[in-house]
Amino acid sequence: MPKTTMMSSFLQSAVRWGLVLGLASLCACASRNPATVEPLDALNTRIAPWVLAAGAGSKPASWEHFKLPGKRPTTFEFVLEEKRVAIAAHAQSSASMLRQVMRVEPGDLGNVKFSWKLPDLIQYADMSIREFDDSPVRLVLAFEGDRSKFSAKNAMLSELAQVLTGEPLPYATLMYVWCNECEAGKVILNPHTDRIRKLPLESGPGKLNRWMDYERAVRTDFVKAFGEEPGALTSVSIMTDTDNTKSVARAFYGPVQLLTQTTQAPP
Repeated sequence: MPKTTMMSSFLQSAVRWGLVLGLASLCACASRNPATVEPLDALNTRIAPWVLAAGAGSKPASWEHFKLPGKRPTTFEFVLEEKRVAIAAHAQSSASMLRQVMRVEPGDLGNVKFSWKLPDLIQYADMSIREFDDSPVRLVLAFEGDRSKFSAKNAMLSELAQVLTGEPLPYATLMYVWCNECEAGKVILNPHTDRIRKLPLESGPGKLNRWMDYERAVRTDFVKAFGEEPGALTSVSIMTDTDNTKSVARAFYGPVQLLTQTTQAPP
């Protein structure tokens, strides 16, 4: 099939299934991006320490509210939830994310500490099926890598992302999520591209309505998900989305902290 015909076919498929929005939401930068990137000046004074891109001379970047074209944005607000400082996310047939762009080199990657509280699951959500690919909580990590290893399909999707957003598809995106019925700890491939992989930390309703605290080894989880060593970490995001299921979800996120090899607490 000629490349122009293949690109046209991919574009039609992308529009049909909303892949355009998925690619836009996962690109690390926003230059020439049709989505809206809104600085969170009112929140930054309070949540700037939430992601500590610690390393030699690194400083926390500002949070951005990344709004997707043609989608109702999820709302985020600063709250006190059960005596914890939190960001409350409220999605109503919506999808957007809070994101920090940064750079942490592979040798500096350590653990990531975060927490969330979920009042309820999203009925019918299934992250393995593109029409139902919603999650009430996501912690999203994007990484650099050698795009020459992309399959023909992923290379074409990356080109499409470049055209639509001004940035190529991240080499790899790892998401920590909460699913309805899947096996916790079993990697879920994104229905659009295998360069996005999800690691469910919880499954089902058993731990709803309580704060869940995590500390994950980023490198270990990346190797488990992708079967290779990670490249540089380029962004961290939190995301609550219900645009595919056309439903409502509310979630609470506690602080996110990156511990690099230079700041990792001793065992």
